[in-house]
Amino acid sequence: MLEQSDLIALIANNYKGMSKGQRHIADFITNNYDKAAFMTANKLGESVGVSESTVVRFANSLGFDGYPLLQKALQDMIRSRLTSVQRIELTGELSDRQILAKVLKSDIDNIRMTLSIIDPSDFEQVVASIFSAKRVYIMGIRSASPLAQLLGYYLDFMLNNVRIIQSGINDTYEQLIHLSADDVFIGISFPRYSNRTIDAMKFAASRNAKCIAITDSSASPLSENAQLNLYARSDMNSFVDSLVAPFSVVNALIVAISQKHKESVSESFSELEKIWNENNVYARKENTQCK
Repeated sequence: MLEQSDLIALIANNYKGMSKGQRHIADFITNNYDKAAFMTANKLGESVGVSESTVVRFANSLGFDGYPLLQKALQDMIRSRLTSVQRIELTGELSDRQILAKVLKSDIDNIRMTLSIIDPSDFEQVVASIFSAKRVYIMGIRSASPLAQLLGYYLDFMLNNVRIIQSGINDTYEQLIHLSADDVFIGISFPRYSNRTIDAMKFAASRNAKCIAITDSSASPLSENAQLNLYARSDMNSFVDSLVAPFSVVNALIVAISQKHKESVSESFSELEKIWNENNVYARKENTQCK
């Protein structure tokens, strides 16, 4: 992934050899990269007064095989820097008719991309590490909180040694005080990355715990202190990041762990079914029919 300074430097280094129209594009991107990252080639061309083909040639002149790859580089560069207000403004460029199809297609693309970038051997190592850990600590706050809650709920049901770190400002380290080299710490965060989760990961690493990151890419600050990484794409042209692919990765972890505890999980759910039925926890078919 290109850093902001790298991409801007790339544009600057090629500036002299650009045509007049390409220089207009270069100036616009340099000064408005947060907006340009989510513009189509046609939209970018209209904004600077050049043709779509000029935009494509501009991308090629920088070494990108087409405009979509330049756009992807821009998006990766600024995703962690965009404020919620900026993301709302970007969403406003979509018409009402586009939103449903755009969002669902983006979710599908995120899952496909995740399947292509996630390392199966890392996934297997994560499963083995969780399975053999003395204790498993899971931390994901703000928008990542549902991911941590789902993973923690099912893992604790199967392993009975899982603790979900709550998001209180002052008590994170108190919850991690017993971390040791026999434990696993799972940090979950996506742009804009949570400083509390990053700091907790650093603390876990300092205690020699096995650190696992569930995040979006190797550029994530969580990866710096993680021994194992599971990458899931969360791109969305909105102030809301898509968590569809991260949830799929979490679901896969839950299923993989359950396979290792298949008999005990089956026995536990059989017992739970009796308890649920006795206490009328779930609606039954006969109770939901219209009378």
